[in-house]
Amino acid sequence: MKKFFLALSLLLTHLTYSQQKLNSEIAPASSYKTYQPPIFTDPQRIAKIKAAIPTLEKIYKEYAGKNNYPGMAFGLVVDDQVLYSGGYGYTDVANKTKASGKSLFRIASMSKSVTTMAILKLRDEGKLRLDDPAYLYIPELKLMPLLTSDAPAITIRNLMTHSAGFPEDNPWGDRQLDGKDEELLALIKSGISDSNVPGVQYEYSNLGFGMLGKIIGNITKMPYQQYINENIFKPLGMDHTIWEYTKAPADLLAHGYRWEEGKWKEEVLLHDGTYGAMGGILTSIEDFGKYMAFHLSAWPAKNDKETGPVKRSSVREMQQPWTFNNLNSKFKYPNGRECSLVSSYGYGLRTSRDCEDRIFTGHTGGLPGFGSQWWIMPEYGIGVIANGNLTYASMNNANFAVMDTLISLAGLKPRELPVSPVLKLRKDQIVKLLPDWSNTETSKIFAVNFFPDRSVELRKKASQALFTKIGKVKKVTELKPQNQLRGNFQIEGENGVIDIYFTLTPENPALIQQLDVKEVLK
Repeated sequence: MKKFFLALSLLLTHLTYSQQKLNSEIAPASSYKTYQPPIFTDPQRIAKIKAAIPTLEKIYKEYAGKNNYPGMAFGLVVDDQVLYSGGYGYTDVANKTKASGKSLFRIASMSKSVTTMAILKLRDEGKLRLDDPAYLYIPELKLMPLLTSDAPAITIRNLMTHSAGFPEDNPWGDRQLDGKDEELLALIKSGISDSNVPGVQYEYSNLGFGMLGKIIGNITKMPYQQYINENIFKPLGMDHTIWEYTKAPADLLAHGYRWEEGKWKEEVLLHDGTYGAMGGILTSIEDFGKYMAFHLSAWPAKNDKETGPVKRSSVREMQQPWTFNNLNSKFKYPNGRECSLVSSYGYGLRTSRDCEDRIFTGHTGGLPGFGSQWWIMPEYGIGVIANGNLTYASMNNANFAVMDTLISLAGLKPRELPVSPVLKLRKDQIVKLLPDWSNTETSKIFAVNFFPDRSVELRKKASQALFTKIGKVKKVTELKPQNQLRGNFQIEGENGVIDIYFTLTPENPALIQQLDVKEVLK
């Protein structure tokens, strides 16, 4: 056994201070002063992404042609910029105006997250609380009867997460864009037909977002469009994003169409109004890409100075799964690969996680004459967007194909988390103790639960047997952190491999509360 211990010790960097002193070096102020955010480790990452762009462009253009779209604009956002934008077909069929990254499409429900971002800005400024009853800001809601006598009041959060109890209203809502404030209030006063009580179920509601726009206006004493223009669009440099289509330059405005009787028929564009908060924005790939880049910039959590119109923590909050939406156990990527997908709704956003643990956040938009969608993958630092000018044009297959293809072609990997100082320290201390567990009970690196959970004698016996089995130690691998306080590494021997997993307590300094030493089976 001494030979095993000697071979193992030769592989270690000797700790020149006592464990007690090392513990003190990572104490109190370590939490944020030593924190390092996860990073991309491939120095050729951007170059590989750029090399894949012609293939991605081909996917979009072939998709648009196959689905008979009059026009389509698409783009790729990477980290803090729109890396690429392009177009297919025409935004104005009669005048043969070509679609491009500058074309202004009505993005329909992609507008919703902009509205919720405005709500969060007001929340962060102390002007509302998300769990406030909405009637505090729209007094007409106070007397509106709900479905049952025991129903709770509708909150702002309910409106943001499609859980207010209103019925799904896409066909009706799509024709309400140019509605007036007084019409919304009259609807509330007449009593809204509910499909459920607030807070128990997801059901998509454009009406709820019309109310959010009204709340913004009532609090700020200005139209919600003006508030968003001044407090979100302008700070992000979205200078060409508008609400009223008549303000769009003729050569940039995308006309909407539907396919009927073997030809494209132009849809009537609705003017801006009360329900624009749910779907009225007109924007370009280049402009909306800046908004997407801001969403990407919220990840990972970091100590950098805040630079956006709202706090990064609020953006991350928007993307969390607040209301369960759907489990698609038979979801297939466009290449036919089956991969289950679970989806939930955040604040004006849909967040999905697939069977490979990849996370997608974004939203779809659809109106008479238009269809659009954007997704970002925060852990990969990429985003895709596609806007079309055909009624309810679906962009889902194209966007998923582009994301999946990009990850494969460029060999993209999620950010990797650096090892925190305390995690590295505990790893070194663990390696010094194994396999004989000498002086463990006086080492001061274990939490109070550790030895009562399993005795030193049993731990020693088990680990010595494993080390005997793997033979002479050849290598101790780098630690793979799962977060700041949990990770694993391996010890490779001539005849086998041992995996060592450990997790630390919330104490400061953090102590070892769990340590699993297991053989890696071939």
